[in-house]
Amino acid sequence: MSIYDYNVKDAKGQEIPISTYKGKVLLIVNTATACGFTPQYRGLQSLYEKYNYKGLEILDFPCNQFGNQAKESNEEIQDFCHLKYKTTFTTFAKIEVNGDNEHPLYTYLKEQKHSLFSRNIKWNFTKFLVTRDGKVVNRYSPQTTPEDIEQDILDII
Repeated sequence: MSIYDYNVKDAKGQEIPISTYKGKVLLIVNTATACGFTPQYRGLQSLYEKYNYKGLEILDFPCNQFGNQAKESNEEIQDFCHLKYKTTFTTFAKIEVNGDNEHPLYTYLKEQKHSLFSRNIKWNFTKFLVTRDGKVVNRYSPQTTPEDIEQDILDII
């Protein structure tokens, strides 16, 4: 299997194949609207504005598994991101990233890159960097800011 074999739902519930993003550099992030890391949306949007024209796509997956910090509806989450952080990258439907109901995309991502201590996602704003050919090259902790990832993006873009 490759990352391009998975489908996800957008905020309106439409199935989107990840293969739509083939040939793009992907930064995949599980997010929440009421988290201490939520201001990272600013940095994500900044990266998107700087490098989207070079092929960077940011895939935003809200997740309510950590402290009930994304309890709004998909539409409310999308509105929040657009209004408060002026995001223009795609916010998908809420998913689970751990456990029995974890989305298969996250099962795949975690198999490709896991932390030293655990396979599971620890918290909101864990990030995965994927090359144009679909290789998962890095996993970043929630504490790693989008600005800290910029050079890694530049190295593969």
